[in-house]
Amino acid sequence: MRTSNALERVNQELKRRTRVARVFWNEISLLRLVTALLVETSDEWETGTLYLNMKPTTHPSV
Repeated sequence: MRTSNALERVNQELKRRTRVARVFWNEISLLRLVTALLVETSDEWETGTLYLNMKPTTHPSV
């Protein structure tokens, strides 16, 4: 992971996916791809998928 900032990771993913397509026929096709990626990211965040858990782990006593 290059960064812990969630917004930076989203921006990097958008760059990566748009580079793969290289040429978009029009602005609408670019917006369609970016919107789909952002909706997917939003769904992951809303469902509680944790990428970084900051809670300390507790070990059972022996």
